[in-house]
Amino acid sequence: MQTHGKRALRLAWLVGALVVASAASSHAASASPLLVRGYTVIPEPQKVTLGGKDFELASPWRLELGPGVKADDVAVTGLGEGLRERFLFALSEGKVKGAGAIRLAIDPQAVEVGEARDRDRAALAEQAYRIKLAPGEISITGNTATGLFYGVETLVQLVKAGEGKLWLPEGEIVDWPDLELRVIYWDDAHHLERPGVLKAALRQAAFYKINGFAIKLEGHFQYKHAAPIVEPYALTPAELQDLTDYARVYHVELIPFLDGPAHDAFILKHPEYAGLREYPESNYEFCSTNPETYKLLNGMFDDLLAATKGSKYFVLSTDEPYYVGLAKNSQCNEADRAKELGSVGKLLAEFVTKTAGYLHEHGRQVIFWGEYPLVPEDIDSLPSYMINGEVYGPKFDPVFKAHGIRQMVYTSTEGVEQLFPEYYLLPSSGRLHPRPAGAARVEDMLDAISFTSLESLSSTRPDSAQAHQADLLGTFVAGWGDAGLHPETFWMGYATGPSAAWHHGSASSAELMSSFYRLFYGQGGTNLGRLYQLMSEQAQFWEDSWETGPTSARTPIFGNSYMVFNPPRPEQDQYLPLLPVPEPGVLRLPYDWLLENQKRLELAGRFLAQNDELLDLLHTNLDQVQFNRYNLEVYVSVAQLYRQNLVMLHDLSRIVEALDSAQRSAGRAEAERAVAALDRALAIAENIRQYRNQALQDATATWYKSWLPRVPEANGRKFLDKVDDVKDHQPVRTVDMSYLVYRQLLYPLGEWADQVIAARNQYAEAHHLPARQDRLEWKDTRGGLSAARTPDESED
Repeated sequence: MQTHGKRALRLAWLVGALVVASAASSHAASASPLLVRGYTVIPEPQKVTLGGKDFELASPWRLELGPGVKADDVAVTGLGEGLRERFLFALSEGKVKGAGAIRLAIDPQAVEVGEARDRDRAALAEQAYRIKLAPGEISITGNTATGLFYGVETLVQLVKAGEGKLWLPEGEIVDWPDLELRVIYWDDAHHLERPGVLKAALRQAAFYKINGFAIKLEGHFQYKHAAPIVEPYALTPAELQDLTDYARVYHVELIPFLDGPAHDAFILKHPEYAGLREYPESNYEFCSTNPETYKLLNGMFDDLLAATKGSKYFVLSTDEPYYVGLAKNSQCNEADRAKELGSVGKLLAEFVTKTAGYLHEHGRQVIFWGEYPLVPEDIDSLPSYMINGEVYGPKFDPVFKAHGIRQMVYTSTEGVEQLFPEYYLLPSSGRLHPRPAGAARVEDMLDAISFTSLESLSSTRPDSAQAHQADLLGTFVAGWGDAGLHPETFWMGYATGPSAAWHHGSASSAELMSSFYRLFYGQGGTNLGRLYQLMSEQAQFWEDSWETGPTSARTPIFGNSYMVFNPPRPEQDQYLPLLPVPEPGVLRLPYDWLLENQKRLELAGRFLAQNDELLDLLHTNLDQVQFNRYNLEVYVSVAQLYRQNLVMLHDLSRIVEALDSAQRSAGRAEAERAVAALDRALAIAENIRQYRNQALQDATATWYKSWLPRVPEANGRKFLDKVDDVKDHQPVRTVDMSYLVYRQLLYPLGEWADQVIAARNQYAEAHHLPARQDRLEWKDTRGGLSAARTPDESED
């Protein structure tokens, strides 16, 4: 699984540095001047000087275009659209007597960049702007069109509604980014958004001054040079170019993303490319010494380059190439080449040099992961024009810097969490299984971006570019799709994480999260912090409520980051303790399932009550929020998946209670009551199946509003249903959306029902009662709720 857990280990060296860095960031514990006055901006501007009063933004106000600004500039159209959409406020055209004026201008000398970690001050200056705010007159001046656009976005965010009026503070904002490049990663490896949805995501990113959008498509792009891998629904080159052009209008770089030499099962699973594998039995990694590997990759590069004309960057994801230099078999001999070069890391450097060199020759700046098996001694073998998408600490970063390789700070809003990111952490009192303490996602991202790569704990200027080991260029905030989450769940992290790359060590995580609720949902939101807390905690219990152990449901795993397994090892899946099956004849139960699962059931009952609260909050906000209602629709579907799991756990206990009732009735020779209790247990099992199916169908219908369908065949193309031999991404386990209930499909409730029916019929026959011939079609996900919920046994 593309967990990137080892990246967290690489940042462990920061623990000591963060102790000192906390002093530098202590001001973040206090609210920013804007928030104190009731205003919200993400990211927080660099310099804010406020006057003593607020003033009303009331009609009429007119727009004046100054030097360098054209009427069709996105800053102009964005200002008008933003004020209309958010506040129903329209700017007047032409001169209007008594009207206030918003003046837009471009002046290359408007802002001199102050302190920043990025040494490229000219690049930072391109994004700088100044806003002057006074009653009757607002001026926004950017050093370039990009800076003007960012100034406009700040003004639109800044406007505050209150008492039926619109308000702004008197004062001045002078702003520039701390790091030039602020990238979010959009993972469409296992699903594909509709093009209009991707455009909306690009526009949303620009609103928060995100200027890089790295998109991983895998088989969801129509490659000419790799036709077999193209999936049933895939973007055409024209559609990808249209997205690239649209992004650039909003000063965002759409960045194509392609893995190599590892994480390539989406290519190497196909028989046409099996000969390019490093190991014949594993589809995970390319053979880096096979010339045909480069021929294929260069063709795929050509296809992506041709469909993203105008884009500046390319992500060559050299992520987790575990086995480079180890293979020596009938179709790949890397070991001898690694020995010849001097190390396996130098062989990886050779791969990077060849692939990145091709991209560099075609005008792209290449972002890669300069990671294991590279060691500091291998860095001189890399091209110096590369951009490393991560920092690794004092052993690596000064070497990259000395070699001329700039770096980015990597972090993520989502790793391998199930259903929802960990924006809030579930306390240990709510967990079935203990887990080490950690930081919630937003706080973790802010710390990583603000305080990564401090060179010296004794530095008197820890914020300066000279005080850092790495030559920092930007940040890369990932939302990994490994667990199949909906990207709508990532926006909290996408908005707040990159803000630390604009103004590091500024606003606290609590302030940024609060500001996000107001900006993302607009007016009318109710108790959104509690809503996100419940979404986060319920997701963690959804995962924690089941056990984990070896599985035979998929092929064994070829290896991990440490070794190739010999033989391959079983992957892990989640499971629940099996329900008891009554003994034929006497209906005795072999063990006390309720006692063994007491804590699980107690916690499920507590979370079921909280799920009521969550759904109430979701539906309340669906009716009230101004923006992003679809986001809350997705959350409702996720909350129903939480609920289905909680109800299932409760219903399993009801099944056992019915079995226990059958056992007691059989002991009293009450055969009809015993059989009725067994039938009730089976009916509850059918309730579980129907409720599961309904939750799955509701989620599918909601998610397909923004996703193209996950299907085995469409548009004359077929999806090859083969899992990755090293990584186990949950969506790859199924072709359709049933991965959302995959662990339930593995739970052998159908087999249990067959055994109960057999015991029931044997008992019924012995007591001259009718048999039943039906089956619980547990793995059938068709159909929804078609019967009333089976009641518990009536009290006598």
